[in-house]
Amino acid sequence: MTLLAVDAVTKRFRGLVAVDSVSFDVAAGEIFAVIGPNGAGKTTLFNLMAGVHTPDSGRIVFQGDRIDGLRPDEIARRGIGRTFQIVRPFPNMTVLDNVIVGGLMHGAAVETARDAARAILARLELDDQHAKLAAELTLPDRKRLEVARALATAPRLLLLDEVMAGLRPTEVDRIVAILRAINRESGMTIILIEHVMRAVIALAARVLVLHHGAVIASGAPEAIVRHPEVMRSYLGTEALG
Repeated sequence: MTLLAVDAVTKRFRGLVAVDSVSFDVAAGEIFAVIGPNGAGKTTLFNLMAGVHTPDSGRIVFQGDRIDGLRPDEIARRGIGRTFQIVRPFPNMTVLDNVIVGGLMHGAAVETARDAARAILARLELDDQHAKLAAELTLPDRKRLEVARALATAPRLLLLDEVMAGLRPTEVDRIVAILRAINRESGMTIILIEHVMRAVIALAARVLVLHHGAVIASGAPEAIVRHPEVMRSYLGTEALG
């Protein structure tokens, strides 16, 4: 069953075409990756799906309903959660309280949100850090907190924007294992923007490649890494780790 369908979506900023007639669909329960060089339009595409921007043309359908043009909070309530490329915790709140905030979005009681937040922190291997201020966390822990906050909104679709950027291989493997378990046990659909190809290959069933806002390839990771245009425009020039 198709959970998300992006149909010929275009977004311009003055003279720049940031996303150029992009189309793809994602099945319920799938892990799907979007890759491409810096400036390829990946985060703009996420912002269109999350309601930060409205497409100039095309449409976005989630669970059978059009969502392009809805506000970010309306889209979040429909079941799309996201992280940000630059992590944005509330620095002067505890790790636990950061996650509780996400759980309150659907009107849950504070105690209910607290119990859910503790379970999510355990899943993300952050339960021993729950009383720390978010500002005190290391980068790997802040990355996992960002995922925890998104999970607290109880999404059906989770958008992950470079959650493994800047991490050591052991930390990448740790997050890959956590995301695999979440997808396997809950059936949550995940779309990730990622430069770390070891993570893309380990997680994604299909990959979409953007370059200058347009799709230049899509398919299984094993085929994508051998695609001549992808190698020329991205894999051959980017340090992927």
